[in-house]
Amino acid sequence: MRHLNTPSFALARQSLHDTMSRVGWPPSVIFDAELALCELLANAWRHGETPAPIVQIISVDHLLRVSVSDESPVIPESKTPDLLAESGRGLQLVEGLTHRWGVDPQKRGKSVWFELRAAS
Repeated sequence: MRHLNTPSFALARQSLHDTMSRVGWPPSVIFDAELALCELLANAWRHGETPAPIVQIISVDHLLRVSVSDESPVIPESKTPDLLAESGRGLQLVEGLTHRWGVDPQKRGKSVWFELRAAS
């Protein structure tokens, strides 16, 4: 398990990449996880009122769980944006790249997470 408190896309992505590579995830799945992580980080910065969200990476057996915690109590919802909207598709992307995602309210803020399962 890794905990990061970082405002850096690069540091968070590298930590996730290292964790997944070490246990043998395929490169295409690692890329999907990195993209999903970046979406959650961007949302935490943009909507979560948190300059340095906490990233947690847990890899146990064939399950990877990545969470990003911020200080906003507002629970995100996946919505269908207008066709010409320049933003608003991040959670749809996370939903499409991962096996499941969700939100856990915290005493202060929330934790938005996704999970991936490895083929056994």
